[in-house]
Amino acid sequence: TGVASGIAQWENNAFPGDRLDQLDVTNGQVFVQKVDGPVQFFAQLGAYSLPDLGSPYIRSGKATGNFYGAFPQWFVKYAPNDSMSVLAGNLPTLIGAEYTFSFENVNVERGLLWNQENAVNRGVQVNYTTGPLALSFSWNDGFFSNRYSWLWGSATYTINPSNIVAFIGGGSVNTETVSSAVTPLYQNNEQIYNVIYTHTSGPWTLVPYIQYTSVPSDPQLGTAQRASTFGAALLATYALDGGYSVAGRVEYISSTGDANAGAPSLIYGPGSNAWSLTITPTYQKGVFFARGELSYVKATSTTPGFAFGPTGTNTSQTRLLVETGILF
Repeated sequence: TGVASGIAQWENNAFPGDRLDQLDVTNGQVFVQKVDGPVQFFAQLGAYSLPDLGSPYIRSGKATGNFYGAFPQWFVKYAPNDSMSVLAGNLPTLIGAEYTFSFENVNVERGLLWNQENAVNRGVQVNYTTGPLALSFSWNDGFFSNRYSWLWGSATYTINPSNIVAFIGGGSVNTETVSSAVTPLYQNNEQIYNVIYTHTSGPWTLVPYIQYTSVPSDPQLGTAQRASTFGAALLATYALDGGYSVAGRVEYISSTGDANAGAPSLIYGPGSNAWSLTITPTYQKGVFFARGELSYVKATSTTPGFAFGPTGTNTSQTRLLVETGILF
């Protein structure tokens, strides 16, 4: 199985080095897996980009090389019974309500809250299910840092087939100074907590969630003041007849901290805030899919040089995208 897809994107107030309009590959990936027996595996191979609200677009050639490589996700799974399993490898994160790759999500771009979350981590994960309760615990390297200093857990409770609630939390247990394109210094040393609720009713799927993160004051990080973020989002999808659907997302995220006191920038400067609105009409027939997307981000209390545009002083960005491809 696999996915092949491409994107056309236009935006205003582009970041330095970004383009106002561009064409690119979002996914050129194949998947190999074994899902039966006590020893199972999954491997994902190929190229990808990670379209993301409020951040520069990184083209697939650069993204694949600088982020998770040509094998972004792979793991070996041992499942001795239906209730328990152990995974080891490059694992998908437990954090957040949005997934890493565009084809996995109802919107083409990931959202503002996703910017504070990791996506893929090297590590070990233990899963246990009993009745309506599913538990997961993970020891991993956070933001793909190759430093195994993150611990977290999740608890998901299925109230009934239409209502599911999840509690997720964890973070770094040791200060790590490694930093790269895929390992942001501050976020890789954070604590992060989610509460995610999923409700389905007829053609509707609603996913509201809240998120809190905290980055410590630490001389090794160059932070003289602790900073945190609080965010809330609603993802909604309405399925229509004939393979059509419409997805929407609204978000708000705020941050604390004072630049003069040595706080880190977690959004668009210390103490900045932002909100976003995204709408994504989609058509899918068989293996083929096509979708358009209009998104808008507005930032407030920004620090000059940390926001949008060539000088980092613009406070909003609009994007128009089209993504099309096949799932095979």
